Parts: sequence; C-alpha cells; structure tokens
Amino acid sequence: MMITHDSRCALEAVVDLLNTAPEGGAGPAPDTLGNVRALQEFVARNAISDVGTLGERDLAAVRSVRARFAQVFAADDDRSAAELLNALVAAAGTTPRLTDHDGYDWHVHYFAPGASVADHLAADGGMALAFLVVAGERERLRRCEAPDCRHAFVDLSRNRSRRYCDSRTCGNRLHVAAYRARRREAAS
Repeated sequence: MMITHDSRCALEAVVDLLNTAPEGGAGPAPDTLGNVRALQEFVARNAISDVGTLGERDLAAVRSVRARFAQVFAADDDRSAAELLNALVAAAGTTPRLTDHDGYDWHVHYFAPGASVADHLAADGGMALAFLVVAGERERLRRCEAPDCRHAFVDLSRNRSRRYCDSRTCGNRLHVAAYRARRREAAS
C-alpha cells in the first residue's frame, strides 16, 4: 500500500492524538492532553504547521476531534467509518490546496489557511483515514493487543500482522511473560 509522506504524517498525528486519551490499559491513565501546554507540545512533536497561538478553546476543540477519531477506530464497518469521516471532514471546512513548505516537496493540505488546529487535524487526519477506507484497508486501524495497553496504531506492515503498538515494549513484554509461563509449567 502506497502512502504519501503527508498522509503518513497525518496518520501519525491521529495516532499520537488518540494515545493522549485516558482510555484503555489496566489502570486509570491520565489525559496527557490535559492543558494548553500539552497541546503546544503535541503540535510541536507532530510538526503541525500554520498554527497560531493556542488557547483553552483550541484544547477543547482538539479533544472533541480526538473523540471523533476514536469513534472511527472503533467503527464496526466501512460504512460507519465513512459516515463518521464525512461528518468530521465536512465540519472542518475542508479546502484542499497544494503547498511546499518547510523543505517538503509539493503535497496537499486539506485545511483552509488560518484554520484552527482542531480543523487542521480533522481535515488532514480525516482525509488520511478516508484514504485507508477507500483503499479497503480500514482493518489497519488497530488497538494494541497487550492486555494492559489499548494504544492506537496504524498497521503499515506488508502482511497486516502487527498486533502491538510497539513490539519492543508491549510485544516483547508479552512474549517474555509467555516464555516464563511455559518454563514454570514445564518445571511443574
């Protein structure tokens, strides 16, 4: 599956945004998008361009977009995901335009110039997710299978076999636990 650089960046931002939510996991996790400073750090971490001064209103709007992205990840079928994405992208006032900034070649932004950070995320992230639905690849939108982790990720592996948000942490931890359980059983 061919994913352009800008779509990959938008998908990574969606996943990062989803993983700021206080859901999933074995215990109560904090909302790591708890204040404007955290939103500023999220914007910087994801190199989101064309964002002005951020405030409480932006934080509330981004949290709302985050909840809508979570609904897309949890959708039961393509039709449900498409309806959610259509509403999300329409509400963002999508305005496709070609741009070449910050050392990147020509690519498409789907948000209007001067759009809020929430509309920026909804438009670019929504379109990147829409491309997955159109390509018949919605099953690539996953949650980590580790019992104490429910982080979101997009499985971009060739054979769609990725099960964990991070194979070095969640995957390795489960493999080590299974190995130890087999050893204990064999020793009994």
